[in-house]
Amino acid sequence: MPASESPEAPEKGAEAKRAPEAGRKPGEKKRLAGLPARRKVAAYRKRVMAMCALSAILIAAAIWSMVAGEYEIKALDIFGYVWKLLAGGEADEAAMPKVHQIIVGRLRLPRTLLAISAGISLSVAGAAYQGCFRNPLVDPYILGVSSGAAAGAALSIVFPEIFPFGQLAAFALALAAVMISYALATVRGQTPAIALVLSGVIIGALFSSLVGVMKYVAADSELREITFWMMGGLYYASWADARLNLAIGLPALAFLALCGWRLNLLTLGDEEAKSLGVNPKAIRGAAVLVATLAAAFCVSTCGIIAWVGLMVPHAARLLVGPDHRWLIPASALLGAIYLLACDTIARTLTAAEIPLGIVTSVVGAPYLIWLLRSRGSAVYGH
Repeated sequence: MPASESPEAPEKGAEAKRAPEAGRKPGEKKRLAGLPARRKVAAYRKRVMAMCALSAILIAAAIWSMVAGEYEIKALDIFGYVWKLLAGGEADEAAMPKVHQIIVGRLRLPRTLLAISAGISLSVAGAAYQGCFRNPLVDPYILGVSSGAAAGAALSIVFPEIFPFGQLAAFALALAAVMISYALATVRGQTPAIALVLSGVIIGALFSSLVGVMKYVAADSELREITFWMMGGLYYASWADARLNLAIGLPALAFLALCGWRLNLLTLGDEEAKSLGVNPKAIRGAAVLVATLAAAFCVSTCGIIAWVGLMVPHAARLLVGPDHRWLIPASALLGAIYLLACDTIARTLTAAEIPLGIVTSVVGAPYLIWLLRSRGSAVYGH
């Protein structure tokens, strides 16, 4: 009988495999068995520390945003004023001059809250899009949100009699662009991710051409207004805008964070997600809808602010990894910090305020180039 067919051969092979394990000491076996658990604990601690650090930085950025400006106002005075507002009372002029109360209460505080809500909406939407489409280069505007909102704003500026409410027109056309993209990509009840992205690009180009037509027929003052709106900014931030964006952005953040483990399954592919008991079409549709609502409300209020939804999720992956249960909240915190910092720089760097979209592009583009060139493997989670 050949040696390969001998009944003793498997036993010898099994003994050879068991030999290294038999030679190990009991303490070494226990140490190796507990290694994965220790790695999980270490990763969990790292993520918790990153979230705590981002929360502290966000608080510091909010304080800086309310303190920085032409009028120097002490942070303690601002704390006292905000505490009085939360308690339902009125600030004392002896504690803070009336001019400072107006600056903080009507200008800086609502602008800070609007920057936080806009950063949350754009960055969370970007993380959700990248997870749904399994494409690290998509952002909240991939389905035509920005082009549709720009078209609505341009129509309201050029034809205010027909479209009297600029924010409503921008929001309506942003949603219309997404709905048309979905309808165009859906064939026989199926909506492939690649087809959805391509249809978004097509619809975005159509709405961009409409914006071009509006620029062509607009007067000089209207043309300047369209241009500044498309650059993005928080010039006219108000309490109504801040409340509206927070009322949309925070629920969107909560919903997408709760769907984090389902988004993790979508990154494996539709077939794998189905085999694990998840309906990829339903999850993708719900996540895209919620992300688009948040981004559309933000764009209709603040204009087009580039790079936040594309860059921030990549930076968050370096801190907490590709797990969407942690990536979504980390992106929200990091996006709020980034937009707060850029907005503060935009209004304090020069005497005239710089459009926010210019600052986010100038800061974001070089950072994303460095990120993809030097830390590509960490960004993609491989």
